[in-house]
Amino acid sequence: DDTDAAIKAFTGGATPASGKVSLDTPEIAENGNTVPVGVSVESPMTADNYVESVLILADGNPAPGVATFHFTAMSGVAEAKTRIRLAKTQNVVAVAKMSDGSTFMDKKEVKVTIGGCGG
Repeated sequence: DDTDAAIKAFTGGATPASGKVSLDTPEIAENGNTVPVGVSVESPMTADNYVESVLILADGNPAPGVATFHFTAMSGVAEAKTRIRLAKTQNVVAVAKMSDGSTFMDKKEVKVTIGGCGG
């Protein structure tokens, strides 16, 4: 699976733990061409403990990697928002890599409807 391979490449083969990452997506997207996605990661964002990067994936798209956000301790908070394109109903996944090498993940299903009529 391309999504699992992308996660393993991002984490260096480690299995991400749950927690710390919060993915904000709509449950139902009436237009798959522009789906709002927000991600935030709990971290003190100090020089010794911060979020290095966050990978956003859409597991039903032909190329699952959607975006990678990079942070430093000077970022203050580890939050990002964007809009993505979803080909169909699928899972959106966010994987965070911390400065100590630990990784965390959150996953949400987004139902893409046709013309807002359900599906």
